[in-house]
Amino acid sequence: MRAERARMSKHNPVAKAINYMLDGTGRWEAFTAFLDNGRLCLTNNAAERALRGIALGRKSWLFAGSERGGDRAAFMYTLIVTAKMNDIDPQAWMADVLARLPDLPISRVHELLPWNWKTATELKRIAA
Repeated sequence: MRAERARMSKHNPVAKAINYMLDGTGRWEAFTAFLDNGRLCLTNNAAERALRGIALGRKSWLFAGSERGGDRAAFMYTLIVTAKMNDIDPQAWMADVLARLPDLPISRVHELLPWNWKTATELKRIAA
C-alpha cells in the first residue's frame, strides 16, 4: 500500500486520508477493530441518528430553565433512549415502572431496568 501511496500526489484528498490513517499512532488498529469484533459497527450512523433528536430539540428544551432542570431533562432523555435501544416502548415501560416501583423492594429494582424489564403479562406467563 505504501508503494501505491508514494505514486499519488501528496495534495490528493485520497492520499491525505490514507496518510492520516497510516501515520497516526493507533489509527489503523482502531479503524480495523471491526474486523476482529463483529459487534463493532464500521460507521457511526446509529450514534448520529440518536443525536439528531438532540440537535432538533435544542430550542424546545429552553423550558429546563436551570442547571437542575437540565440535569433532570438529560436523565429522562437517557431513560427514554435506553428503553428505545432495548426495543421497548418508553411510555409503556415508564408507566409500568412507576406503577410497580412503590411496592418493589430495593433489592429488586434492577428488574425494572430496560434490559431486564418484563411486562406484567410476561411475568404471569413465567410464573405459571
